[in-house]
Amino acid sequence: MESLSSLSLVCGNGLPKKHVALFAFGDSLFDPGNNNYINTIAQANFPPYGETFFKYPTGRFSDGRLIPDFIAKHANLPLIPPYLQPGNHQFTYGVNFASAGAGALAETAQGFVIDLKTQLSYFKEVEKLLRQKLSDAEAKAFFSKAVYLFNIGAGDYVSFITTNSSIFQSFSKEEYVGMVIGNLTDTIKEIYRKGGKKFGFLNLGQLGCVPGRKVLVPGNTGACFEEVNELAKLHNAALSEALQELEIKQVDFKYAKHDINISFIERRNNPEKYGFKEVDIACCGSGPYRGIDSCGGKRVVAEYELCSDPTEYLFFDASHPTDEANRQIADLMWSGAPNITGPYNLKALFKA
Repeated sequence: MESLSSLSLVCGNGLPKKHVALFAFGDSLFDPGNNNYINTIAQANFPPYGETFFKYPTGRFSDGRLIPDFIAKHANLPLIPPYLQPGNHQFTYGVNFASAGAGALAETAQGFVIDLKTQLSYFKEVEKLLRQKLSDAEAKAFFSKAVYLFNIGAGDYVSFITTNSSIFQSFSKEEYVGMVIGNLTDTIKEIYRKGGKKFGFLNLGQLGCVPGRKVLVPGNTGACFEEVNELAKLHNAALSEALQELEIKQVDFKYAKHDINISFIERRNNPEKYGFKEVDIACCGSGPYRGIDSCGGKRVVAEYELCSDPTEYLFFDASHPTDEANRQIADLMWSGAPNITGPYNLKALFKA
């Protein structure tokens, strides 16, 4: 990784007026390529990833853009770069710390990802650098106006179900969810202490209904992996509670939480209404539902199939949405009604 001394901030005579930066934290749903720069198998820096929008693989787990890319577009920001990307970063627009496979717990995919605590430590480096470059008043305005976007937890729960580790087996489901939410809450509070006021969240969808989980259910009946769904449900209830508590206790804390669970159930139940032809089978992969994680042939399994038109599919690979699905979710996060994104939507937060 580059040294911080080589990172730069361009602000000329201070920051642009009404300037709102975007900082993203999380996992593969948000990772724009940070994992390209670490030693890990959790990478998507090879074809056919990136084929429809960028025309080359960027490290994003999709055929095109991710949710933060669309949010940046809505907010009139450039694409927010991965923190680990070499070169001089201009942090005036924000930066993306997300890492594919990362969890809120350090034990999740340990050694192969940038866990949430490390992502927070990178944010603190950026914060320190920006405070050196800006006046106190500018820095205060910058961090309080910025929006902090989170998507985390899926990796923690998949590990809990599929890893034979004593770390995961020595807790009840409720205790485990409490640890995940506790780490997320600690991270939010730390950013709040640094001046952050506006936060965006996705809850978890039906993790057991993605092609890569359904393939684990014996018999290939189309059934979902219900044990993972149960954890996601517990997580969503605990997340709602934790955010409501933060809103009460932290002055000026505002948040937008999108119910991706409802959004994905809607699209699985009414695909044509949303322009999809296939919501159970991935565009890219192999085996039942193309749920074997072989897209691109660079992982364990070399053989894979690829659909001709990813826009017709909800899932691009075994676990990740297509560019089109990401666009639809981002649109709902941006301007969705309170029953789907609330108590604020991101459009309101960027204006606040």
